[in-house]
Amino acid sequence: MKQDTTQNDSVVGSDAGQRMGSFAEAAGKILAISYPVLAISTGARAVYQLFLKEGVTDRLPPALTAVAALLYLVATVGFARRTKPAWTVSVIALTLELVGIAIVGTLSYTNPDLVGETAWRHFGADYGYFPFIQPVLGLIWLLHPQTVRAFGIRRAPASS
Repeated sequence: MKQDTTQNDSVVGSDAGQRMGSFAEAAGKILAISYPVLAISTGARAVYQLFLKEGVTDRLPPALTAVAALLYLVATVGFARRTKPAWTVSVIALTLELVGIAIVGTLSYTNPDLVGETAWRHFGADYGYFPFIQPVLGLIWLLHPQTVRAFGIRRAPASS
């Protein structure tokens, strides 16, 4: 039995199911590079504030920054590997990141003393708003039809 390899094909393992357009491929590479950079910078900030900076009395802000760094690192997996589990892990990490930045970003305006200075404060203003922009772009990329096909994700067939 021959597999159909037309452009609309969703058969896992077919040529059409594994190829990505050049724009989608480039976007994935950019995310795979930018996310580890953000993870390193926020991780370094968290380590400095938690363990090296003198006079830090409130551990919540650097702990939130450490959580952000961990999510950035976990999300990188899906940008670098083309497997179903990596895709799932990245979608979950980016969703958690987006929820976290929405909550912390909002609280940083409504109750700034509660969240202090974190990577997610003011929706990532300290990092050029990348902490807010990147998960949105990452989710758009991961949920794009070309990306879904490249990762071998198949939707359930429509009921008739």
